[in-house]
Amino acid sequence: MVVTDLSTTYLGMRLRNPLVPSASPLGANLDTLLRLEGAGAAAVVLPSLFEEQIVHEEIEIARLLALGADSQPEAGSYFPELEDYNTGPSGYLRHLEAAKRALSIPVIASVNGATEGGWTHHARLLEGAGADALELNVYLVAADPRLSSADVEHRYVDLVGTVASEISIPLAVKIAPYFTSLANMAARLVDAGAEGLVLFNRFVQPEIDLEELRVVTRAHLSSPEEVRLPLRWISILRDHVEVSLAASSGVHGAAEVLKLLLAGADVTMMASALLERGPEYLGVVLGEVAEWLDAHDYHSVEQARGSMSQRSVPDPSAFARVQYMRALTSYTPTYNSGTAPDQG
Repeated sequence: MVVTDLSTTYLGMRLRNPLVPSASPLGANLDTLLRLEGAGAAAVVLPSLFEEQIVHEEIEIARLLALGADSQPEAGSYFPELEDYNTGPSGYLRHLEAAKRALSIPVIASVNGATEGGWTHHARLLEGAGADALELNVYLVAADPRLSSADVEHRYVDLVGTVASEISIPLAVKIAPYFTSLANMAARLVDAGAEGLVLFNRFVQPEIDLEELRVVTRAHLSSPEEVRLPLRWISILRDHVEVSLAASSGVHGAAEVLKLLLAGADVTMMASALLERGPEYLGVVLGEVAEWLDAHDYHSVEQARGSMSQRSVPDPSAFARVQYMRALTSYTPTYNSGTAPDQG
């Protein structure tokens, strides 16, 4: 009997399978990371280190170094310059180092930022702490009406270029889908130094608490339906950019993993399903993926990957065209056809 080869390549790293826990609270605990590895995770992405955390810590250190400088200016000579300090959140670096010692699979660090600045040098610190790769999680809400779409795109490209110039480990960029020409933007990010694209970032949306009359933000887990957006764009980009493609958002089970692989994903990233069901659920998904591939005569993930990308299907326009008319005219209402629908 032929055993299906589940291995894949992501960011130049050979992984034992395409299941990777994405950046989430799961990666904050070393015991959980070990459970994920035991369940079959091929690599792990640690939670994001936020730009605001870095900037806050740098400000606090600068404030502490300045205390007493007016009363005893000569005392300042006993302190090295600020840039000589490791001003990054030390806890994150220690966690990264501990994960590298404990795990045998690749550990990918994650940085969440939206601006250029001195904080980008922390990418070097993450590399020095042992990260096998870096995921740049760009989280930018363009709320300033004076900021044009071209300005936003330039900021993304410049940011990626700056971070890429700071490190020698592979760089993946996690983006949102809100670009007028996503394919063009993807190509520009690759030209700027991205060796992988992660599709897509999920913004935390604000809500209004009607009892407290205040704006609140709550993290909501994804649903399997959300997989359709990365599915479309991976299938389109697979034949146009020569970089690794990772799917994130809506990956809840084997069905989503398989669809994304067929569309052209190199890896699929899970978080919500694992937060709901526990780290061991990854092993269940992995087993179902292997069973399906074997039952459908795929001898490897490599053979399946991209076999249903835009270029490989009889109707390529199904991925590129929105297809409103076909979807709406084929929809069957769930309410009783003899009863008027609720107007509420």
